[in-house]
Amino acid sequence: MAPSNHPESSMPAEVPAPYGSGPADAAHLPPTGKKPAAKVRIHHLQQAKEEGRRFAMLTAYEQYSAEIFDQAGIEVLLVGDSASNNVFGNETSLPVTVDELLPLCRAVSRSAKRALVVADLPFGSYEVSPAQAVASGVRFLKEGLAHAVKIEGSAYYAETVRAMVQAGVPVMAHIGFTPQSEHALGGYRVQGRGDDAQRLIDDAVALQDAGAFSVLMEMVPAETAAAVDAALRVPTVGIGAGNRTTGQVLVWQDMAGLRGGKMAKFVKQYADLRSMLTEAAAAYGEDVRSGQFPGPEHSF
Repeated sequence: MAPSNHPESSMPAEVPAPYGSGPADAAHLPPTGKKPAAKVRIHHLQQAKEEGRRFAMLTAYEQYSAEIFDQAGIEVLLVGDSASNNVFGNETSLPVTVDELLPLCRAVSRSAKRALVVADLPFGSYEVSPAQAVASGVRFLKEGLAHAVKIEGSAYYAETVRAMVQAGVPVMAHIGFTPQSEHALGGYRVQGRGDDAQRLIDDAVALQDAGAFSVLMEMVPAETAAAVDAALRVPTVGIGAGNRTTGQVLVWQDMAGLRGGKMAKFVKQYADLRSMLTEAAAAYGEDVRSGQFPGPEHSF
């Protein structure tokens, strides 16, 4: 039987690491008399599900976004394979590799002091066998310093999830539209409509029972996502799956308006960073060309 990945909500308070936790970083020590913010753990997400609360999740791929989102109170940071088309310039998530994602994961994990860091296992790093998935997951925890990993797939991957959990790798499952399978699915298509809803429920339950601590649903009708959430003990995360899930996730460049072009229907933009950066870069360029920068106040 797989070890439980769903700690009880009545767990005692976490104590300091008994074997030390590396050199202290004075920049991140709390003011005298104040306790540091508690780290978000998978059992905290489970508590949110049980208590009817919600949590927020954003992608992060480097130091500054991780630090900012962590300080803003975002509970979960995802080092997504979406780095393929949001960092490395690929058209899809398929080309990105484990070796490319690991340095990004380390940067995020080192910079986030409170958030739970989840890393995507990229295409080709877990499909061959449960043993391959365990090896990839272990690399992300050891080398990437992640706290958990996410894999895409149906109930077919239940044994893979079980093997990873038994090896000590916490797993978030991803169902619905799975970008790594875009060619098999015939492109970016909503999943779980009509009679297909039961398939998603069955997949989610099988993955939960195999030990997944959470199930993410992408591009799923809100009614279907609500039915999946109701069928599960573990928390759900939605992206284009309505508002009945425990958590929500967005790619941060979409959320903050950094990426150009048409946005997916499920994206809400909370800023227009692309315009702000364009204006700042243009003003800098003009100051340099006109000789206004650097001025006397910027010179030694």
